[in-house]
Amino acid sequence: MPDILKEILKVLPEGKISDAAFEAANIVLYTKDQNYFLDNQNTIRSAVQQFKKRIELRPDPSLCLDREKAEKEIKKIIPEEAGVQELIFDPPRSQVIVHADKPGVVIGKQGEILREIKSKTFWVPLIKRMPPIRSKLIESIRSVLYENADYRKKFLDKTGHRIYDGWLRVKKHEWIRMSFLGAARQVGRSCLLLQTPESRILIECGIDPSEEGTETYPYLDSPEFNISELDAVVVSHSHLDHSGLIPYLFKFGYRGPVYCTWPTRDIMALLQLDMVKIQRTEGKEPIYTSEEVRQMVLHTVGLEYEEVTDITPDVRLTLYNAGHMLGSAVVHLNIGNGLHNLVYTGDLKYARTNLLEPANTQFPRVETVITESTYGGKENVQADMEADEYMCKVIYDTFARGGKVLMPVLGSGRAQEVMIIIERLMREGKMLKAPVYLDGMLWDITAIHTAYPEYLNRNIQQQIIHTEDNPFLSDIFKRVGSQKERKQLILEEGPCLILATSGMLMGGPSVEYLKNLAEGSKHSLVFSCYQPPGSMGHRIRAGEKEITFRGENGRPETLKINMEVHKVEISGHSDRRELMNYIKRCNPQPRKVIVMHGEASRCLDLASSIHKQFRIETVAPKNLEVIRIK
Repeated sequence: MPDILKEILKVLPEGKISDAAFEAANIVLYTKDQNYFLDNQNTIRSAVQQFKKRIELRPDPSLCLDREKAEKEIKKIIPEEAGVQELIFDPPRSQVIVHADKPGVVIGKQGEILREIKSKTFWVPLIKRMPPIRSKLIESIRSVLYENADYRKKFLDKTGHRIYDGWLRVKKHEWIRMSFLGAARQVGRSCLLLQTPESRILIECGIDPSEEGTETYPYLDSPEFNISELDAVVVSHSHLDHSGLIPYLFKFGYRGPVYCTWPTRDIMALLQLDMVKIQRTEGKEPIYTSEEVRQMVLHTVGLEYEEVTDITPDVRLTLYNAGHMLGSAVVHLNIGNGLHNLVYTGDLKYARTNLLEPANTQFPRVETVITESTYGGKENVQADMEADEYMCKVIYDTFARGGKVLMPVLGSGRAQEVMIIIERLMREGKMLKAPVYLDGMLWDITAIHTAYPEYLNRNIQQQIIHTEDNPFLSDIFKRVGSQKERKQLILEEGPCLILATSGMLMGGPSVEYLKNLAEGSKHSLVFSCYQPPGSMGHRIRAGEKEITFRGENGRPETLKINMEVHKVEISGHSDRRELMNYIKRCNPQPRKVIVMHGEASRCLDLASSIHKQFRIETVAPKNLEVIRIK
């Protein structure tokens, strides 16, 4: 069986390469020859064209300038207006991470400053944007990678060996099957297992926050799933119903890669840590700890949109914008070197929003689409503009009578949309200027939005890059960081908007605010995200005026809902019309559509409509069903 590294070395000049390693699917070559590093005479480009793999040439660590000297030299080279905040050296990989306010200035015209750093220090610079909003949580998440550089290098090399050890192997039998371990005819605990003769890939591993006991988690005890055989995990986005159980896999010994976009890695770690904290606050034993979250971060392989990468010997992954939230992705899998192309939409929004561009519909090839149906029923038609106007009227009217508006949110997506809308209206004088309080993980998640403007729509990108226009830096936004500040806010007179997690009123600060504001008739409660049956949010939204819950002493307490309750039917999900349009505009047209992630009636209704309108084979599987895709 050919070794791809040996095959590559055969086509490069003899004696120039001192070491070769994998970084997941990427191939990294090291050289001790300074001249060859600075000018390889296009030999690396020729190898890339021949092998159709991403190949990078780096200096051997022995060539790298002493770190102290390198730091002085780099700071001398980079213009002051770049706003360099910190340099982090990664010696095992000969890389230096440059955190700066203005990455474009660090790069220079056509990369000239990067080339100068390489030639004078023999360190390879990686440029990262410094978030305008600082967050200790984000910094601690990222420090995990820097503090474990040696382990990370070995892990990525091991991942690469798994991908390439079957390189050019001829397969006698080819088949593809998908097991639905969660979110089939339900919303919550998304989990799918893709199996081929060569691969075992888990797509999502979420929880159902509205359920108790075993119904909260996917069917990981199914006969198809064996954690010791698992090759990779792919995550479409960070909401807990898609990512909440991934650290649990690491608790039980998984040490393989987790593939997602960079913002998804950061946000899902924050949400998971928040879930652990809430469970402890409620006197429950968390199902995993911060150590398992740390392990997940350490094993995550981040990808940009439209970056193609092999993840097993017979599966190639590409992530595309899904329009649902920051970093959310439509997952495209090329299986068996062209045998079959599968698109898993995750949660999608096929419309331009205040924050994001619409979901991608253009693919190189696609035969099967697996789509969500959260709002897939015939009656699920949203009017985004009207909903925004209605939400603004509710806030305006509540402020006018001196009340507070409580909006339970998921933490990412709709919360930042609301921030942008309200900031604009207050800036333009169309709404009474009042403080907007961010509680729970909202401050940190908003900080992540400012770190990754390239994942947002063009307007917001420009506003964030030109810091003086950044809507998230407005002085109307206030952080609530402690129990004391929360109590003070509740007691304060005067209007304000409170954005707080959890969005389903199933724990977190939003429940605390509800307990203290519910009986005041001048206040308003605005639901803007999906409320699953069984959740407290669903009961209140359905009209219940008295809610019984467990109090601090463990005894049942009754809460009267006197505040106004409003439903704003808009979310990061596509409605029925957008879902149908998405399938219609999917290019090329799929031969089969599998419908999941919706209440049973909505899954069946959407599947039936797609079949009738487009003459495409459809199926709406139940949990634990297995479908042979090829």
